[in-house]
Amino acid sequence: MAVWATAGAAVVAFMGIGLVDPILPSIAKGLDATPGQVSLLFTSYFLITAVAMLVTGFVSSRIGGRRTLLAGLALVVVFAGLAGTSDTVGQLVGFRAGWGLGNALFVSTSLAVIVGAASGGSESAILLYESALGLGMACGPLLGAVLGNASWRYPFFGTATLMAVGFAGIAALLKEQPRPARRTGLTEPLRALAHGGLATTAASAFFYNYAFFTVLAFSPFVLDMSPYRSGGVFFAWGVLLAVFSVLVAPRLQRRLGSVRVLGGSLVLMAADLLLLGYGSHTAAIAAVIASGAFIGMNNTVYTELALGVSDAPRPVASAGYNFVRWFAAAAAPYLAPKLAEHVDVHAPFTVAAGAALAAALVAAVRRRHLAVDHGAAHGAPAPAAEPLPAGAAARG
Repeated sequence: MAVWATAGAAVVAFMGIGLVDPILPSIAKGLDATPGQVSLLFTSYFLITAVAMLVTGFVSSRIGGRRTLLAGLALVVVFAGLAGTSDTVGQLVGFRAGWGLGNALFVSTSLAVIVGAASGGSESAILLYESALGLGMACGPLLGAVLGNASWRYPFFGTATLMAVGFAGIAALLKEQPRPARRTGLTEPLRALAHGGLATTAASAFFYNYAFFTVLAFSPFVLDMSPYRSGGVFFAWGVLLAVFSVLVAPRLQRRLGSVRVLGGSLVLMAADLLLLGYGSHTAAIAAVIASGAFIGMNNTVYTELALGVSDAPRPVASAGYNFVRWFAAAAAPYLAPKLAEHVDVHAPFTVAAGAALAAALVAAVRRRHLAVDHGAAHGAPAPAAEPLPAGAAARG
């Protein structure tokens, strides 16, 4: 029951990422804001998440996994609820930043807690977590559409309510997990980036995440659809993301190797982005949905690389990797509307396609640094005290 309570809360946590997609135009209209201002909802969220990645291991190694989870959930409940009361876009952006801090604490710890509490072994626990992640990414836009059709405020109140239920479930059912023998230092994630393999993975993922979050944050304005229709599009996007992340990517990796899968997926993603930017409205819808497949594969490969290419402890390596890549997730929602305003509506997707190709180029040029032990990456048990075993915060 403790495992299911944590997994259920993880579904809601990942729902919060795509929750605002279908209602971005509604928020802009309701708060008399520009697309650029509304896109800052992603920027503030991921900027705080990036910085918080440096301290989550520091915190959880001192207060324990259960308390870290509960602290993260409590912050999400408070700031998601406050977001629904916002009267200005500035208030909403600020509350999303607090939400990002809570989500970072929860997401960075939840998989380790599931692995530590599950009785079926780490591999089954990781599969459960990744399924929860995919379900959350798929259902977030759907929930945003259903509630947002009545008011853009309701999805925020709905998330706060669901996270409060998750808080109560974890508080009642989950026992404290063993703490690590050694506490994590604040600067360890940054020092880990000195490793060639981890630095290569982080640099490539930086460019990839710029492309990823251009799709997530700017395409709703290009599609210009009702919340219901936009929610349907992003639900289909999330289903493909989940299927390719959990089922397709591992099989292709075993057959072709991580670097080949990553390079091919990034090149196809670049082509898909150009179709999104220059195609018809119908083609743009198809391109958004299809991007879920490439994003799902890329997320899985980058996760394995980040946690397997260096000799740093997995929570430390993941924190350093996420610190770098989330800055791109914060930059893309801010820069995409600026490019559309000062150049044209095609420019954000042209730049995003270039970023996807740059990610592929970095991986190809420095591929000798990207050797991973596939057996260890996919099946090795993860210590319960580690806040980021394979698949934790590297998705999303």
